[in-house]
Amino acid sequence: MEKIKVSEDTYLVGIGVSPGISVGEICLLDQRPMINQSLIEPAEVDAELVRFQQAVDRAREQLEKIKQAVSKQQHLREHLYILDTHLLILEDEMLVDGTKKAIRGQMNAEGALSQVLKQLRALFDKIDDEYLRERHSDVDAVGERLLRILTGVGERSIGKNGQKSLVVAHDLSPAETMQMDRSKILGFMTDKGGRTSHTAILARSLNIPAVVGLESITSMVSEGMSVIIDGSNGVVILKPSEETLKEYLQRKKNYEHLELELENYYGLPSVTIDQIYIPLRGNLEIASDIEQAKKYAAEGIGLYRTEFLYLGRSEPPDEEEQFKAYCKILQQAEGELVTIRTLDIGGDKFVPELNLADEANPAMGLRAIRFSLHEGHLFRIQLRAILRASSCGRVRILFPMISGVAEIRACKQILSEIQSELDREGVAYDSGLAIGIMIETPSAVMIAPLLAQEVDFFSIGTNDLIQYFLAVDRGNEHVAYLYDPLHPAILRALKATCDAANSAGIEVCICGEMAGESLYTLVLVGLGLHELSMNPACVPRVKRVLRQISKQDGELLVDKLLSLSTSKEVSIMIENEMRNRLPDIFAQPLI
Repeated sequence: MEKIKVSEDTYLVGIGVSPGISVGEICLLDQRPMINQSLIEPAEVDAELVRFQQAVDRAREQLEKIKQAVSKQQHLREHLYILDTHLLILEDEMLVDGTKKAIRGQMNAEGALSQVLKQLRALFDKIDDEYLRERHSDVDAVGERLLRILTGVGERSIGKNGQKSLVVAHDLSPAETMQMDRSKILGFMTDKGGRTSHTAILARSLNIPAVVGLESITSMVSEGMSVIIDGSNGVVILKPSEETLKEYLQRKKNYEHLELELENYYGLPSVTIDQIYIPLRGNLEIASDIEQAKKYAAEGIGLYRTEFLYLGRSEPPDEEEQFKAYCKILQQAEGELVTIRTLDIGGDKFVPELNLADEANPAMGLRAIRFSLHEGHLFRIQLRAILRASSCGRVRILFPMISGVAEIRACKQILSEIQSELDREGVAYDSGLAIGIMIETPSAVMIAPLLAQEVDFFSIGTNDLIQYFLAVDRGNEHVAYLYDPLHPAILRALKATCDAANSAGIEVCICGEMAGESLYTLVLVGLGLHELSMNPACVPRVKRVLRQISKQDGELLVDKLLSLSTSKEVSIMIENEMRNRLPDIFAQPLI
């Protein structure tokens, strides 16, 4: 790969997936398998099929060995499911059978596998949901493992050369991340990756600063180059000057001091200085994240995504499997409230038996509640499992992507029918279970007063709401800059939704990324939100801010913000306000 020349203080901005600041030298892992895609003779097909199957068997042996080693490390045991997912991918029909079919079409094993991996990536790229779209990284990781075996490129050894370093790679698989010698790794940076990839989740668990999605960092660095990584802000600085190095060493010291101080907030109540109680709950991406929620003292789960139960399998989970999964989480929550969101994916991507046609615009197609109402038998199975699980702990149910009153009434009708079934069967459930809806479409905002008459609570999903409201695809590099939570239209949408909920006497929560950004806490309190749900690691920092502000001050700030015309004006006012109030947290300019 041809290197790009870089000068002193070259700043790169990617996606910060694990907070913290580190300074050090680079360990470059850019050895990737070179794929020779070629046609083979008919007489060579059988031998190539055997070679591919041997690679699958060898990959399985490697993953089982890694799994055995990881199971002995207590801090990583909860992530063993990732390796189980990779083992399941090795049995996936689209991957394995698809590759064998291409080999029978007279293509060599490496070329056949590469072709199938491209097809799978194209399927994942159509998925609107970031968490689900990032599951392609697991398929890529398994695919690269197979390609390394087929091409004879060995496994990469990370952090075992005796020197502490900052790892740079095109990508890192979860298995590679798990095998890192934590004492030798200062942080890592990759060309690829997203906020919700399994590698990112592991980095947070290991407390390793990480920035991903840098696109071309592997072509810009060399072994031993000095670098600064700021995982909190997603910034990487190549060849830092003495002045920059001095500044970031101070930032590192401040950050580490603040992190230690935040531990003092774990056991404190989440109340404002005028004694307004606002629960700070955790977003649960995967079942094992509940331990992280408890670690950071999140008050229950404000969003439990059920999608992971449907991934990496040839058919959807049955009622009993879902019931046991939900009960386990409720029991682990130890009496805290758990908000279970019904399935929020399109069935054609994860339930192959449905064989739905490709959609030109899946983000606005048959997904979320539309899919559930379309595939009523699957919806009923999930609702029965949730209702039955409600006897195991405190739970409420959340319906995603509601765009009109008719949809929520249809959901309530089905729920009522299932409750009657359970009554006849003598099956226990919570008859007072609260029902809520996600506010994430413009239509839901516009008719929020009508929807508020139908449900017990609102949960605002700002990630999708911003995307739909501003007509911006976050995954499109050409327009991603327009994705702005501080756009005046978004502030007005949030205000209208909160006003509708408060007028109707129902709770209104927020579970998008805005909730976990402590810079916005005063604004969210001022808008009238009753609860915030976020990545559990964000809870202590948000709580610290919450305990030093008042709702009244938040309301005054919101009134000022609503008079502004541009996102920049809004941003400047919020940053100035928070720096003046809490200079120890917000003193440094945001990068």
